[in-house]
Amino acid sequence: MSYIGTPPSNAFTSLLKQDFSTSATTGYTLDHAVNNANDIALFINFVRQEPTAGYAASGTTLTLTSATASSDDMYCVYLGQALQTVNPPNVSVGTAQLIDGAVTSAKLASGAVANTPAFSAFLTNSQTLSTNTWTKLSLDNEQWDTDSAFDSSTNYRFTVPSGEGGKYLFTYAGGTESLTSTTLAQIALYKNGSFLDSSITRSYPTTTTGGYPHKSIVLDLSVGNYIELYGQHTKGSNCNFDPRYTFLQAQKLIGV
Repeated sequence: MSYIGTPPSNAFTSLLKQDFSTSATTGYTLDHAVNNANDIALFINFVRQEPTAGYAASGTTLTLTSATASSDDMYCVYLGQALQTVNPPNVSVGTAQLIDGAVTSAKLASGAVANTPAFSAFLTNSQTLSTNTWTKLSLDNEQWDTDSAFDSSTNYRFTVPSGEGGKYLFTYAGGTESLTSTTLAQIALYKNGSFLDSSITRSYPTTTTGGYPHKSIVLDLSVGNYIELYGQHTKGSNCNFDPRYTFLQAQKLIGV
């Protein structure tokens, strides 16, 4: 297609700049040939010099009216010379310039995108629960907690940090140390203090072993939402939840 006037730019353009190592002289060599003094902007100690009055230029020869000193800072910008490149200048590309889905995992640095926040919390010691009573499990120890979002000392809960709303994969379990036959052990997730989701296990008539309810679930959470783990059983007397099998884990899901 033909154009009238200046064709549309299909490259990024920046003016060329040359720094000089100064000395007590009036003569310097330019990296690029010019027609006259008006083709460059010359700066000495950050002050622009007047063309023809302060310097003359022709071809690659630059001649100053007065000699410089070795302590002077001098550079020029080629007004008639431009460097074109298909690469944009540094720190010039924002998210608006990127096509959705254009950046692949191969272009990302290791750890640039991670499934965080993430945590894993568990009981340090057995916790005794009364029968038929939903009780918060005091998960007082952690294997990891990338954003310090799990409170393992006071409230025993995960709270979604600022800017980290989204979908989270939760895995939770609560093993009891013993159950009488035909009794139940249950665990449940509570969201913002209310029952949300549960898992149940039954001890059958021929066994007196502990129960091990466990489950995984994806939750869509907003900033400030908090999740806690509760336990309950129907043993008829006190029952301990075993620290070896009682835990709560979660990680944020990226790209869903």
